[in-house]
Amino acid sequence: MGRTTTASRLSATSGAHIRSASYHLRHHYYERFTASSFIQGEVGAGDDTAGEDPVVRQAAIDALGDMNGTAVVINPANGRILAMVNQKLALSPGAEPCSTIKLTVAMAALSESLVTSDTMVQLPGFRMDMTQALAKSNNLYFEELGRELGFERVRHYATQFGLGELAGYNIPGEQLGVYPDQPIPDSEGGVSRMCSFGQGVSVTPLQLGAFVAAIANGGTLYYLQHPSTPEDIAQFQPRVKRTLDIARYVPDLEDGMAGAVEYGTARRLRANFRELPVFGKTGTCSDNGTRFGWFAAYSESPQGGLVTVFFLEGGRATFGPRAAELTGAFYADLWDHDYFGERNQDAQSAPAQAPVQGPVSSAPIPADSAGPEQ
Repeated sequence: MGRTTTASRLSATSGAHIRSASYHLRHHYYERFTASSFIQGEVGAGDDTAGEDPVVRQAAIDALGDMNGTAVVINPANGRILAMVNQKLALSPGAEPCSTIKLTVAMAALSESLVTSDTMVQLPGFRMDMTQALAKSNNLYFEELGRELGFERVRHYATQFGLGELAGYNIPGEQLGVYPDQPIPDSEGGVSRMCSFGQGVSVTPLQLGAFVAAIANGGTLYYLQHPSTPEDIAQFQPRVKRTLDIARYVPDLEDGMAGAVEYGTARRLRANFRELPVFGKTGTCSDNGTRFGWFAAYSESPQGGLVTVFFLEGGRATFGPRAAELTGAFYADLWDHDYFGERNQDAQSAPAQAPVQGPVSSAPIPADSAGPEQ
């Protein structure tokens, strides 16, 4: 039986918010989008591909098809970027992370012993635990966690997890996604909206990929590296940014990320691929007529795993579950090419060189939904 936490800071304002959301749903409210979800021309034209894995890159290109977006594939055992399709977008200042921000908030709450994966949190009219909240991407649950944690602790963990700093090591053209120094105004939702949608935050595909890689490998936050020549690949040496004290909490997070794929917001992935375990988190939101669709995930196989970030920009056809569906197509393509077979074991494993080490970090600091699938 899980513990129960009372949502003590939920107010009548929160109840009004729920009623307002239901009202819009009953009256078929639709947001107008001005951006296109599709592109014309060659996908990834102009990308620097000499140091990428050609099989992985082609699978990512085929999965994206004509969708306006980027796909980044990372080896979580060493931080090497195996493919980065549409690099101009991948290296841009990023966008609102939408519900993928819930991963950092969940890990912060676990690290602070605020909840466990099966702690039942009382919300207006229902109770929910973290596994259900991640799988279904429940906003009210993470708004409550944000209020209980407070902005300083939320920001502390987010920055320790790599948000607000460059994710790559000497990757030309990489720009910075920013985590603000102050919470957004209460009139715009405050820290609660920052924790459910990432409002006021910008995250790049590389920042999100680096953090998910740290979850996948048990706590090593690598500098991501994008080899540009065959010589770079031969001389590749992992570089550790910092070591996160999160290994004991990863199983709790994995339950919800697995649930997202099996029965939650990312279940479209399973329409294309069922052969390996995949753990992920979707995100859907919009800004000024442009809709964002995120899906960040990692896989497990006997030969090693992969981390993928599919980020889409556009209109109504762009949303997180669609990015999850494309990720499933990507994995199916690799499976059909026997990428996870024995012949790829050496390519999937970490190189023999010892990584360049960074500091140990992420210690606790003192304490101070209705809508589309996300």
